[in-house]
Amino acid sequence: MKYRRTPIEADVIKYEAGKELEDGFELLADVVVKGWIVTDFLVKITKENGDIVCPYITHRRGRTFIGEDDYIILEADGTKHVCGADKIWKRFELNE
Repeated sequence: MKYRRTPIEADVIKYEAGKELEDGFELLADVVVKGWIVTDFLVKITKENGDIVCPYITHRRGRTFIGEDDYIILEADGTKHVCGADKIWKRFELNE
């Protein structure tokens, strides 16, 4: 059997540092050492003390790090997702 995803309304916001869309930050060094992800395109923020951190959101599967040009999807129930610029407008359309 095939199923179609039910439509949901959500806010879609292009990620920008300083807008408090992320749930936290991880040191880039820890992301490199602990993770199995490519870090080339992650957002990297240099703090005043020189530490480089990467923003992420937390969800039921763990953490998703935010990449350059990613969008944050905020559902009505508070759930957050990250979606790349290459897929966002294939999955969402403006609901006026």
